[in-house]
Amino acid sequence: MITGMPRIAIAVHDYPAIVSLFRDKFGMPVIDLSESSSKEYGAALGMCVPEGGSNIELMSPVDSSTPLGASLQGFLDRRGEGLFALMLEAPVPDDEAEDLAARGLNVMPLMSGAFGRDVHPNSTHGVLIRVYPVNSFKGKHKAPVDGNDAPSISGIDRVIVAVEDLDHAVEVYGSQFNMAMDESLTDKERGVRSAICRPPTGGAIELVAVEDPARPFANSIARFLEGKQEGMYALVLQTSDLQATAKMLAERGLEVNVSADSSEVLEVDREAAFGALIRIEAA
Repeated sequence: MITGMPRIAIAVHDYPAIVSLFRDKFGMPVIDLSESSSKEYGAALGMCVPEGGSNIELMSPVDSSTPLGASLQGFLDRRGEGLFALMLEAPVPDDEAEDLAARGLNVMPLMSGAFGRDVHPNSTHGVLIRVYPVNSFKGKHKAPVDGNDAPSISGIDRVIVAVEDLDHAVEVYGSQFNMAMDESLTDKERGVRSAICRPPTGGAIELVAVEDPARPFANSIARFLEGKQEGMYALVLQTSDLQATAKMLAERGLEVNVSADSSEVLEVDREAAFGALIRIEAA
């Protein structure tokens, strides 16, 4: 049984730079695990642990001879920096992996040194899904990032996954992963069909397929599908004050724009966020 979506990982070349982005510009608490993880796993790891939603894991290869280092380096070589993997949790990952395989998903063999099991992107509409034990990360940030009244930005409220065939994606995430799934809807304003998958804890997974490519949001999804095929399109974060957040990010030197599809959504583009499109909505 899947119990939650604890985090989503971003893979990058420059680990200190992405830590600085999330800690110093977004103002998120970041737990730096790189000293121990570089030796143990061959990768520099950090965890953004803001309030609400799912955490954001920051990953960079250090030693490509290790399984994790090789996996990260291979991803960077093939696709460049960006959203790397979506983590789910289950009480016993190996047992869950057997159930997932029996339901038709392409579950990969246990990777040396890994705590969980991977589900290949070719069976999950372009998303590498890693099934880890419950409470696979228990770290806490001991101090606030700063003492001022700057608006806070949440963890991942949802991840948007761009797909070609929404009905099949609903079957995969709803039935094969056995997670709660909202009814599919047509969103005329955004020009897409969508369905939201709701893991028991953490953020949600929004599956979207193009319906009307003339709409700005749908057009962006269509261009993403043409360029990178299916997969994780964007992380959606939340803030209590959209205007104050836009001002704060600009003052910290981070370019942020109002999204073309909604005046109620801010976007930090992929170039500024290491290949990950970040959308910020009002809570």
